[in-house]
Amino acid sequence: MAGPKVVFAGTPEFAAVALQALLAAGFEVKLVLTQPDRPAGRGMKLQASPVKQLALRHGIPVSQPMSLRLDGKYPDDVAAARAALLAADADVMVVAAYGLILPAWTLELPRLGCLNIHASLLPRWRGAAPIHRAIEAGDLETGITIMQMDQGLDTGDMLLVEKLTIRADDSTGALHDRLAVLGGRLIVEALELAACGGLSRTPQPAEGVNYAHKIEKAEALLDWSLDAATLARRVRAFNPFPGAVTGWQGESLKVWTAFAEGEEPASEAFPAGRVRSADADGVRVQTGAGVLRLTELQRAGGKRLAAADFLRGVALEAGAQLG
Repeated sequence: MAGPKVVFAGTPEFAAVALQALLAAGFEVKLVLTQPDRPAGRGMKLQASPVKQLALRHGIPVSQPMSLRLDGKYPDDVAAARAALLAADADVMVVAAYGLILPAWTLELPRLGCLNIHASLLPRWRGAAPIHRAIEAGDLETGITIMQMDQGLDTGDMLLVEKLTIRADDSTGALHDRLAVLGGRLIVEALELAACGGLSRTPQPAEGVNYAHKIEKAEALLDWSLDAATLARRVRAFNPFPGAVTGWQGESLKVWTAFAEGEEPASEAFPAGRVRSADADGVRVQTGAGVLRLTELQRAGGKRLAAADFLRGVALEAGAQLG
């Protein structure tokens, strides 16, 4: 039996991994929707999304509307996207980190509706940043939920769910990559089941709902009055974006890797943010409770460096005050 014809809506690398999995499995992708090209890099030149780049390599038509809202500011974009979707005549739309809200007319257009690849165990961490927030909160596991989309924010019925352990040293970047592969595998499985009528829907539980709000750059500033374990999770959660930051002698230092040690509270001798020691093993900073050992740092305009290499060029010593 031939699989369903697919429209794919997605933008970043997480979505590109899923699109590649669908293509490798032999699904016919009739159209790709992705965000408009954005300025990126030092030259701020327009750059196509990872999904667009992959689609073009495979000769798949691409539509890049600014919005899909019928009552919005971009009626020409909506008309063009609608025409492309009707021409594609697909059975299902697969959505992964697209970045635009899908209004009712898009959800209702495909025969099998729209299936979303969401990087959490719904209903926990609905919203924009589920990977970051799971690490920041200290969750021990996460996963992928394939969801039948409705007009709510990640509120649709669950179709497939698979768990994934969050490792003690996982950054958002590392966990993202494993979840992307899992998402690709599960969406292929979901469409294979859909082809033979084997998908079953389960409503999300009413208990355990919370929201993964979008990451703001201001959150990246390390608050040394917090305990070391919380700060270590935040360093991992904000790697690679936006990167945890602390101040030192009027400049910003990015902290890419750090480990919590002990629970000794801050004191008059060692207030929060005071460097206790700095050597090849790391820069040990007193927090509200415990020490945070910084092992990978970066000066503004510089490279990410292991602590030993960083300290060869920076006179960051015991007694220095961060923050």
